[in-house]
Amino acid sequence: MLSIGICDDSQDNRQSLRWLLESILEGKNIEHTIFEFSSGETLLQWDQKHPNEIDLLFLDIEMGSVNGMETASQLREKHSALQIVFVTGFSDYVFDGYRVGALGYLMKPAKRDQLEEILSRFLVKLCQDAQEVYSCRDGDSWFRIPHKEILYFESDRRKVNCVTKDRTYSFYGKLDEVAQELEGAGFVRIHQRYLVRSAAIRQLCGNEVQVGDTTLPISRSYHASALLALTRTTLEG
Repeated sequence: MLSIGICDDSQDNRQSLRWLLESILEGKNIEHTIFEFSSGETLLQWDQKHPNEIDLLFLDIEMGSVNGMETASQLREKHSALQIVFVTGFSDYVFDGYRVGALGYLMKPAKRDQLEEILSRFLVKLCQDAQEVYSCRDGDSWFRIPHKEILYFESDRRKVNCVTKDRTYSFYGKLDEVAQELEGAGFVRIHQRYLVRSAAIRQLCGNEVQVGDTTLPISRSYHASALLALTRTTLEG
């Protein structure tokens, strides 16, 4: 499931781009959800409650008090994996996009062949980044969380909590399955209930480990592997 955002202060432009996107994606049988935003402010406010929920963002540059470039800069500070495509009627901004890692530009009015080319590059990028992102689902929402943002996973009955610095994502699953998915990706099991990103470990002391501002217990059976992972991370760093 792809989550796509369209941010443009023109309703006509949003609807036109949405219609074209849906036509292409449905033709390729790609499941998708599209969110619309009428301003940079609205998008940024929404993102505070829904981080990592959008995979691809089409962002108008010429908007109100918070223009597209400023909106992109604020989003990029929090979301390294978000792919941004600027939508503009002017070519003057093209080089400005490099500082926020833009995937590309779409000139108004959007043409089908240009949009298809951008979507193709996005799908290739998505596949390339798949090894560095953990995907999970909470209800109708899909999240792609960069590994480097994750502190640890916690087993909580039938659910697993993915804890980052700014938010906790909860989803139905088993920690054993998560550990299997992330094998070789720099995560270490320290307890039956905890799977920790090795590089996020600040200190190991006795039977406890400091991860961010949180202290987690280490069970006896996982102590040796946790110590080895911390040592390896320290040497590689």
